[in-house]
Amino acid sequence: MLMDEITDIQRLRKINAALISRVERAMDQQGNAFSLFQTAINLESRVRNRTEELRSTLRRLEESNIDLFAAKEAAELANLSKTRFLAAASHDVLQPLNAANLSVSALSDLQTTEEGHRLVGQVERSLTTIGNLLQTLLDISKLDAGVVMPEVAEIPLDQLFSSIKSDFQPIAEQKGLKFRFRASNSVVRSDQTMLRRLLQNIVSNAVRYTRSGGVLVGARRRAGIIRIEVADTGCGIPHEHRDAVFEEFHRGPGAVESDVSGAGLGLGLSIVRRMAEALGHRIGFSSVVGRGTVFWLEVPAAATRPPAVIEATGESKRPRGYGLFGTKVLLIENDLGVLEAMMALLARWQCVVRPATSSDAALQTLGDTDWVPDVIIADQHLEGGDLGTQTIAYARNYLARNVPALVITGDSSPALAQITRASGIELMRKPVKPAQLRALLAHLLA
Repeated sequence: MLMDEITDIQRLRKINAALISRVERAMDQQGNAFSLFQTAINLESRVRNRTEELRSTLRRLEESNIDLFAAKEAAELANLSKTRFLAAASHDVLQPLNAANLSVSALSDLQTTEEGHRLVGQVERSLTTIGNLLQTLLDISKLDAGVVMPEVAEIPLDQLFSSIKSDFQPIAEQKGLKFRFRASNSVVRSDQTMLRRLLQNIVSNAVRYTRSGGVLVGARRRAGIIRIEVADTGCGIPHEHRDAVFEEFHRGPGAVESDVSGAGLGLGLSIVRRMAEALGHRIGFSSVVGRGTVFWLEVPAAATRPPAVIEATGESKRPRGYGLFGTKVLLIENDLGVLEAMMALLARWQCVVRPATSSDAALQTLGDTDWVPDVIIADQHLEGGDLGTQTIAYARNYLARNVPALVITGDSSPALAQITRASGIELMRKPVKPAQLRALLAHLLA
């Protein structure tokens, strides 16, 4: 249809409106497309900026991780160096300390006056305190460094209780305390050395904080767990001190100091917590101020009780008893101060001693076939790199008999404990307590 043929004005207006609307829609679509294009460009720029910021952050984080890893390695090396230093320092200090203990014990036998005995006792207690402090510092260092590896074995509680009772019975009696252990035929699975030290510290704390009444140690079974409890009638732990009980250098307000208990430094329960964590044993306590405290430790129960040791029925070559009169001792020690002190102490016990400082010297001493030792006492680290355990093996092989033997050392490594146990050799840590040494020698000879 031609334009001059259109006569309907209304119809023309509609056509014109439709055309204008179509043009406007086309223009809007073009505008929207341009807007989207602009938006896409802006988003791409923002993504590029954010990506660059993220890369920069990741680079900084990576550098920080490298620095943190280096700092962690340096801290671990420093911790291990501290442990090695403390171990070496403790060994060097324990040598003269051990000699002093042995010399003082021999000196005590020479005293004829009450004043002399009192002064010797005071020196002995001071030496014991120093030795305990050194051992405590070494234990904390090893536990913090994570170098202590528990050796889990089956431990009869009655034997463990008997050993701890013998340590603290004199202290409890001097303070006028009742000191009881409830008999237990239970057997637990733990590290014997660590469990004994842990219980020693708890019992020591109980005795120190108890003025009157007593201390009771017992055990009960709970669904495969043996719960060991140490109860005292001491001053109790105030509520505001309970969270800090296992922290270093924390001492309760009711500590009772005496010549026998020693001045505690607040490290005992700190070691208890660390050892319990290393062993995987749960520990806790309940307390009532003015009435006492009960510390408890949960230890896995052993499946079966180990068979009892059957004593030989043959006639013993030596009479049973506590005396050491005439006992022939091969003493192997390279530290002259310790050697002289040990010889003096054994001489006071009426022993016949032959000394040596190395494996070769020990074998030369045994060249006299008329002299056969009843017992061998050896330090672990001897002259020329010789080891006491090896020297004992050489001597036993030379004599063609399994002579009772004892290694006395400041080396507290688990490996040494395993070697001595496998070789049937007793092990004592320095500094040596003469009474314990004499009791152990009597046991070996029996």
